[in-house]
Amino acid sequence: MTLGTILLFSAAALLYGALLPARWRGWALLVVSVIAVYALQPALPIRYSGFILPTVMLLLIVASWWTVREKAETQPDDQATFRRLDLTRDDLTTLIVIIILIIAVSFLRFIHADYRLVASTPPPPETVIVSLVVVGILGGAIAIVSRRIKVKQKRLLTAMILLIVAFFVVFKTEPLATELSRILRSQSGQNTSLASMIDLGWVGFSYVAFRLIHTLRDKQTGILPALTLREYMTYVIFFPAFTAGPIDRAERFIEDYRALPTLNRLDANRFTLGTTRIMSGLLKKFVIADTLALGMALNPVNVGQVDSTLGMWVLLYGYALRLYLDFSGYTDIAIGIGILYGITLPENFSRPYLRTTITSFWQSWHMTLSNWARFYVFSPLSRWLLTRKPKPSPTVIVLATQVATMVVIGLWHGVTLNFLIWGLWHGIGLFVHKQWSDRTRKWYRALNEKPTQKRLWTAFSWLLTFHYVVLGWVWFALPDLSASLRAFAILFGGGA
Repeated sequence: MTLGTILLFSAAALLYGALLPARWRGWALLVVSVIAVYALQPALPIRYSGFILPTVMLLLIVASWWTVREKAETQPDDQATFRRLDLTRDDLTTLIVIIILIIAVSFLRFIHADYRLVASTPPPPETVIVSLVVVGILGGAIAIVSRRIKVKQKRLLTAMILLIVAFFVVFKTEPLATELSRILRSQSGQNTSLASMIDLGWVGFSYVAFRLIHTLRDKQTGILPALTLREYMTYVIFFPAFTAGPIDRAERFIEDYRALPTLNRLDANRFTLGTTRIMSGLLKKFVIADTLALGMALNPVNVGQVDSTLGMWVLLYGYALRLYLDFSGYTDIAIGIGILYGITLPENFSRPYLRTTITSFWQSWHMTLSNWARFYVFSPLSRWLLTRKPKPSPTVIVLATQVATMVVIGLWHGVTLNFLIWGLWHGIGLFVHKQWSDRTRKWYRALNEKPTQKRLWTAFSWLLTFHYVVLGWVWFALPDLSASLRAFAILFGGGA
């Protein structure tokens, strides 16, 4: 989000609280969130892709909701109005609103580029309408066929998860994304030799994918609450958290969403808390982090220009600080805007660089991502390994689950060798800390009787943890192995 967008969202919260009737608050968040999906998507080189990708995202969310919904025949008669479509009246109204908004965005092509809400030119409205009709017919046919042949819901859920993962792999893997770009450029009559991964910068999809998988998996295990299409869509693309998180849980979000009609219109405490949080985020992101970014970017150009060990350490420390302030600043802004609109998003950072173990670092850095990985990677993999015959040793289980969890987090940022190494770096670090702590509990408890030694050990633990994390950013920030190895060589006095 740009500074202008943040100020616009914040100012609109006053109108939202003061003028909007209580019963329309939920609808307002849906409409603004759908429009934000298009407005926050930057222009892309491939013709119409800046419109197509957000539209595909919305349709994917609708399809995911359809697989997790409570079927109409299980609902009261006054709600199950459209049983053939498995839709309630509220769901059908929401679907119509979404379609109208998609078509309305396409009409922005007739507005001068300087005044559009979207960065790229949408396709002609008639093309959009025909495409939506075709998608609707195909979707309806699939729904009817799956109902008649009685496809089990769990199979549909699994198919949706695999589809989302496939999207993710294609868009996050450079060779696959480049090939898709080449195909799309060919279809649009553009120069295929210019195809690259950056042609497909799908804003928000990483976070949307995690929210969708969360709801699909929770439906499989029977713990997902019943959600209307309006609730589901708003949860997945809630505009303050759309581009950079945090990753909220559906049941927690819906509790706030359903309480919106009772929200105090212009509650001073709410606006004070939200505004304070936004100001904190603006200071972190746009003042300190952006200032550090002017000279503290850990990229191949800067790494190539630094030729001293001290200079490289300064660059690395500066990047680590900038990364935290940038990310936590955006989180503060998202939480603050959410508060203004009556939605309390979860915390994402809790002084991570002050932690004294790698485990506690990951319990305080991007906490919603860590929790997601624990719920949907670590725990299921642990249970699966425990049921194997013969059962692996506890040490093997811990190693496999911790490494796999961190590799998933690494590859979520991008399917590259460096992100894989970064995931392995932290997975192995967590494993080593687990083995160490299991074997030194008695010794560590004894330190309570030796205050000086405990303080010294705490200081050493912090120093070790901090530098392990900071050195890991080398793999995270640099694009390839050679640049990372050069950085490490300079850091430890080996020269360029």
